Amino acid sequence: MEIKSFGKTNEGIDALLYTIENDAIKISVCNYGATLVSLVLKHKEIDVVQGFTCVQGYQNEVQYMGQTIGRVCNRIGNGVFTLNDVEYHVPKNNNGNSLHGGDHGFDQKIWSVDVQGDKIICTYLSPDGEEGYPGNCNVTVAYTLLDDGIRFEYEGTTDKDTLFNITNHSFFNLDGPISESVLDHKVKINANYFAGVDENGCTHDDIYQVKDTAFDFLEFKTIGRDINNDEIQLKNGNGYDHHFLVFGEGFRKFAVCQGKNVEMTIFSDCPGVHLYSANFLDGTSIHGKEGGKFPCRSSICFETQYYPNAIQTESFEKPILRKGEVYHHKTEFRFL
Repeated sequence: MEIKSFGKTNEGIDALLYTIENDAIKISVCNYGATLVSLVLKHKEIDVVQGFTCVQGYQNEVQYMGQTIGRVCNRIGNGVFTLNDVEYHVPKNNNGNSLHGGDHGFDQKIWSVDVQGDKIICTYLSPDGEEGYPGNCNVTVAYTLLDDGIRFEYEGTTDKDTLFNITNHSFFNLDGPISESVLDHKVKINANYFAGVDENGCTHDDIYQVKDTAFDFLEFKTIGRDINNDEIQLKNGNGYDHHFLVFGEGFRKFAVCQGKNVEMTIFSDCPGVHLYSANFLDGTSIHGKEGGKFPCRSSICFETQYYPNAIQTESFEKPILRKGEVYHHKTEFRFL
């Protein structure tokens, strides 16, 4: 285990980088945002996540890259929701909607970190009213090394009923962090349906069959094959920025992604996965690992989560965490 400085935040707070490894996998996690900074496959000598050489990159260049997202990931329409007959307002920080926890979500917090053998455990207390959400919420994110990958485990408790939908937002490129395109990566997703988004990227109740659309990943195909098709959902998302309703329940296989020499399989017990093809990266990064600039569509994200904006839908499970209950979900990324 290694702990070293990762620079200072804009507020002058020391950021720390924690590194652990086993025979196959080496990971580094920063206490700023409980961020997965690197995930190295040692036998192939490749780092499969984009990231930065210091905390300033995460704070000033690309938001959400590898960071823990909450209290509610994805969007809440118009920044408003009703819980227990009380209306709550949360920050509108994305085209009139609230995105990834608001103006200062979990991705921007300094977490407490404890290393226990093959685990890096990050904890944070989100106070009542933070970003408009009710309840003092205790959050734990544990990164665990596997023989062939990494496990994310999320836990949360609260002293008031609240919303809670947490994920990791790593940007994967299975050819390495300096690869400038992910469009030749092949993807398979175990889902017959995907959720539509409106022109502002917000999800509502409308779902569509993937069959005969650009969103059909039931069999392997490259990310780039259909991404520029003339379909309204691709235009609304500026590419893939959509939630897939994965078959089944419980812990199960969600998707497989293949690069030139690396295959990644995603398992989770969440209801679904949001596929994001890094449509808004702009290639201007200056602190990228290995000199990476991170241009548009140079990576792919698999964000396991509840149905986006579910609190405003009629048909989908709401991400409500009740007082006295424990939220627990896990996701694994395994590699060949």
